[in-house]
Amino acid sequence: MTTTNKKQSVPQTTITRSLPELWEQTGNIYETVRIISKRANQLSVEMRDEIREKIQEVANYQETLDETPTENSEQIEISKYYEQLPKPTLVATTEFLNGEVYFRLPNEESQD
Repeated sequence: MTTTNKKQSVPQTTITRSLPELWEQTGNIYETVRIISKRANQLSVEMRDEIREKIQEVANYQETLDETPTENSEQIEISKYYEQLPKPTLVATTEFLNGEVYFRLPNEESQD
């Protein structure tokens, strides 16, 4: 997840949604929730990996400077930045409603 793209159009707080608006694309609210939750999980994993990578870069640089563990202000700044980003669920919901999430619904005829 590129954090600069996701921060622009996503609300920071939860907003009430119309149920017909949510199930309009799938025809089933449970399918919609499943799709949004899977996308939110993908975004969460991407964000976690991105945070770990950035903090590891800063930690490695700090270790080369001195051997005593100290509070790293750069790590704190990175953490604060990611705390201010919208939650993955809000990003996934916005993407779904904007038609930016690709999904396939199983065809009932092909399950026979």
